[in-house]
Amino acid sequence: MGKSFLNFDAIRVLAESIRRLAPLLAACWQLHLTSLRDNCAMNTESTPVFSTVGLVGTGAMGRGIAQIAAQAGSRVVLFDAAPGAAGKALTAISQQWDKLAEKGRITAEEAASRTTRLSVAANLSDLATCDLVVEAIVEKLAIKQSVLAELEGIVTPSAVLVSNTSSLSVTAIGAGLSRPQQFAGYHFFNPVPLMKVVEVIAGLKTDPAICAKLAVYAKQMGHTAVQAADTPGFIVNHAGRGFGTEALRIVSEGVADFVTIDRILRDQAGFKLGPFELMDLTALDVSHPVMESIYHQYFEEPRYRPSVITAQRLAGGVLGRKTNAGFYDYKDGAAVLPPEPPVPVVAEMPPVWVSPRASRRSELLQLLKDLGATIETGASPSPNALTLVAPLGFDITTVAVVERLDPSRTVGIDMLIDDAATKRRVLATNPATRTDMRDAAHALFARDGKAVSVIRDSGGFVTQRVVATIVNIAADICQQSVCTPSDLETAVTLGLGYPMGPLAMGNRYGPTNILEVLFNMQTVYGDPRYRPSPWLRRRGAIGLSLMHVEE
Repeated sequence: MGKSFLNFDAIRVLAESIRRLAPLLAACWQLHLTSLRDNCAMNTESTPVFSTVGLVGTGAMGRGIAQIAAQAGSRVVLFDAAPGAAGKALTAISQQWDKLAEKGRITAEEAASRTTRLSVAANLSDLATCDLVVEAIVEKLAIKQSVLAELEGIVTPSAVLVSNTSSLSVTAIGAGLSRPQQFAGYHFFNPVPLMKVVEVIAGLKTDPAICAKLAVYAKQMGHTAVQAADTPGFIVNHAGRGFGTEALRIVSEGVADFVTIDRILRDQAGFKLGPFELMDLTALDVSHPVMESIYHQYFEEPRYRPSVITAQRLAGGVLGRKTNAGFYDYKDGAAVLPPEPPVPVVAEMPPVWVSPRASRRSELLQLLKDLGATIETGASPSPNALTLVAPLGFDITTVAVVERLDPSRTVGIDMLIDDAATKRRVLATNPATRTDMRDAAHALFARDGKAVSVIRDSGGFVTQRVVATIVNIAADICQQSVCTPSDLETAVTLGLGYPMGPLAMGNRYGPTNILEVLFNMQTVYGDPRYRPSPWLRRRGAIGLSLMHVEE
């Protein structure tokens, strides 16, 4: 890194613990995608921890859980209050196995054997012999409490009851039970056979031995269990708050449009989907209520603040793919994408001067040399020079004013991530940047064919803002003891499909760099949303990995 805009020498004891996990994580994710194609053909039919499992609620989640439980060797009893729903679920699951048999993934005998383990309950009382009952019904606290209280009076005292809740407090759900020590959260993700992670959540009175049994059973079902404290959003939904909400803030400031932000975060930061593509996929009637729920459950914590943009779109029924209209329009199931803005034609390229305080200055100078730029080396730019700055967290306006540069000729470039590791370069103007200087910068950095996005002024560009927010929230999850750092990384990579875990992301780009982005964004915006977590601040200051756990 070149010299940063702020003097961080006092804390620049940067731990060179950069974790080269991206190839490994990508390979692991591909294995999980392969598992979806095989529709969880894996057969782990050793003696299961729970021999008889009841499923209350046979929608998509209930069916998925029933499928993997039967594959693990358990007898599964399906119940749904809607007439005929449980029978339809049994048929649908059986058909999945038949398709696998037709493809040669499993034998016809295995498919038939699994189907014999499924049965339908006419009443809740038919679940009396179950040693595990999974509740997977509507996310309404009162309804869940009522059903579980009724179940507790039906099953044996040693039976375990769990809720697949994604957003409600496990402690609150189990508050009315006479045996709350036998109750826990068991949160799977949809589609269950693909999403190979399950959050095991202990309520305040849950027996730890129950959580241990549930973790073992998850492994028998082919899933990885992560232990989470009973806090809003648990691990995955909590850790995912930064990606979408910060992107929405960027849009709300007029920095860039939806498609540009998605392109930047895919091509520069390596996310499989941009935040607006993801929200269109999950649908705003799912994602916006989760934003509001976690925000309010944390008593309006600024880090989780939702956006009026999604609230308005939800009210208007512009939900995403399922309505054929969201942040993108859809035709025949595919998003209609606008073309990339054309590269400007510049007759005469001005000389380029690079701020001595630019991040990765030596790399930036080499890049400019490779692109054939005429580089000025004086202490200040000549009157005709294109002036380049590369701040961390600051906006271009602030840098131009503090460094006493001509704002009309000043353009910023995001150098948080090594240019060689990206597929896109991101430039930012300020309100005074001349059109000819903007176009010259765009044309120059597109000379080698790499995509270039030009955005309006933003403290932290796009990638810096989103990455720093993700890392900061993840660090605070560890600070709150919601889970261990290793369980956090596992949950996020398997549950959200990020290019790497958020703590690994912070380590790769440098904890002190992430801190600098956050400190400077606080200065630009004056928003407590960007205050660094103590976990991040302390480890960054003394040069420790963000995975480090105190002994």
